[in-house]
Amino acid sequence: MTRRMFVKGAAATAVVVPAIAAMQSPGAEPGENAKETADLEKYRALGGWVEKPDDLQPALEGDVSSDVVIVGAGFAGLSAALELARQGAKVIVLEREFAGFGASGRNAGYLGGGIALEYDLFLKDVGKARAKEIVRYYEDAVPFVEGKLKEHGIDCDYNPSGLIRAGIHPSQEEKVREGVRASAEFGVQSVFLDEAQMRARGIPPAFLFGEYTPRGGTLHPGKYVMGLRRAALRAGVKIYENTPLLSYIEGPVIQVKTPRGSASAPVLMLATNAYTPQLGLLADKVVPLRVSAIETEPLSPAQLKSLGWARREGVMTAHWVMESHRVTAQNTLLVTTKRLRYPYGSKTPNVPDYDQYRELRTAMRDRFPTLKDLAVRACWSGYISFANDALPVVGTTGSNQNIFYSAGCSGHGVAAQSMVGHMIAQRIRGTEPPLLAAVRHETPSTLPEPFRWCVLKGALGGAAAMDDWVNRKVRDASA
Repeated sequence: MTRRMFVKGAAATAVVVPAIAAMQSPGAEPGENAKETADLEKYRALGGWVEKPDDLQPALEGDVSSDVVIVGAGFAGLSAALELARQGAKVIVLEREFAGFGASGRNAGYLGGGIALEYDLFLKDVGKARAKEIVRYYEDAVPFVEGKLKEHGIDCDYNPSGLIRAGIHPSQEEKVREGVRASAEFGVQSVFLDEAQMRARGIPPAFLFGEYTPRGGTLHPGKYVMGLRRAALRAGVKIYENTPLLSYIEGPVIQVKTPRGSASAPVLMLATNAYTPQLGLLADKVVPLRVSAIETEPLSPAQLKSLGWARREGVMTAHWVMESHRVTAQNTLLVTTKRLRYPYGSKTPNVPDYDQYRELRTAMRDRFPTLKDLAVRACWSGYISFANDALPVVGTTGSNQNIFYSAGCSGHGVAAQSMVGHMIAQRIRGTEPPLLAAVRHETPSTLPEPFRWCVLKGALGGAAAMDDWVNRKVRDASA
C-alpha cells in the first residue's frame, strides 16, 4: 500500500488535498460611470446558470464503501456515474460544493465538436491518423450528448442551430478559410459563409464572414448538469454534496478521507478538471485558465427584432483569444471569454475579475452598438484546464493503476467531457472504447514556476495585444 502526501509542494507519505475554499468577492472597483459600476456589482460567486439545489444532498458522514468513488459532480463525473450505475456498479460521487458549481455551471453552453480546435498544436505530436481519431471523438461527442438529453428527458433549452466561427475584420478571413480547409481534412463538416451569406442568415453585421458547422448548437448548461444529477440520483448513485476531498490512500482498495467521514472503493475517478493540480495530480500537465462571462437583462421584443439572428447560432470570433456571443432562450445576450488569465501556482480562487467584465462590456458594445445601453444582469468567472497540446488529458495512475482521471477540456468541455466520462466508466468496467484509446497520449509537461507564469503571462499578453490591434482597426473603420 502506497501513501503519499503533498503539503506546500513537499512529498511525504498520503495524498493530502489542500482546501479549495471559495473567497468572498471584494467591493466593486470604480467604473467608468455610475451605470458601469452598478453592472460590475452584479458579480456572482456561482456561475450564471446554476443555483444551490433545493434538494442539496447531505454531506458524507461516517464510513461508506462502493465499487467506484468519483470526485467531481460535473459533466464528466455525472456521465461516468450514470454509465457505471447502468452496468450495475455501486457508485459514490463526492462534490465539494454542489453539482455544477465548477466549470459545468460557468461555461457559455456551446455543444460543439471539432470547430475551433487548435489542430496545429497537436498534429505534429500525435500524427495525422491519430489526430483524425481525436477529432472524431470531439465530433461524436455532440450526438452522444443529444442522445443523453433524450434518454434522460433533460430539457435544457437545446437549440441545434450549429455554430459559427466568425471574422470581424478582413485580416481574419484567411484564418477562417484555413479553419474550413483543416476541418475538411480532419472530417469535420463545415462551410465558409461570405458576407452576403452571413446577412442572409440574419447574423448581426459586426460578423463579416465565418465558418459554419451545422453539428451542435447551444444549450443551458445549468439545466443540463442538473438533469444529469437528477438522472444519477434516480439511477441509485449516491451523491454527497458539501463534501471536499481531503486526502486519499492508494492501494488495492483506495481510502478517501473527507471532513466528517471516509469512502473506500477499488477504483477512484478524479473528474475535477481545472482543480486537479490542487489534488496533487497533473500539476505538470495542465494549467487552469480563468475565463469570464457577462449576461445582460432580457432584450425587448423591439431589440430582438432589430438584432435579427433568427436561428440564434452561437458565434465565436476568430481572435487569438475568442469572444463568444449568443442570445439565450431567456432572450438575454451572453458574452464570454475575451481575455484569459493564469493564476500563479495553478490556484483557482473564486474571485471576480472586474477588468475582464469591462472588456466584455466593450466587446458587446463593439459588436452590437444598438444595444450599448443594455444593462448587465450578472457577471461571473470560472476555470478551464488547458494542456500544452490543447488535447484532453486522460489516463490512470496510482500504485495499482486504479485511479482514473480526466482534465484538459480546453474550452470544449460540454460535449467532450460528457463523453469522456462515459468512456472512462466503460474502461473501468473492462472495455476500452477505441476513441478513448485514441485520446490517451503522452501529454507534454508544463514548465515549473515561476517560468510557467512568466511564459503564460507573456503569451496571453501577446495574444491580447494582437486582438486589440484588430479591434482598433474595426473601430477606426466604423468611426
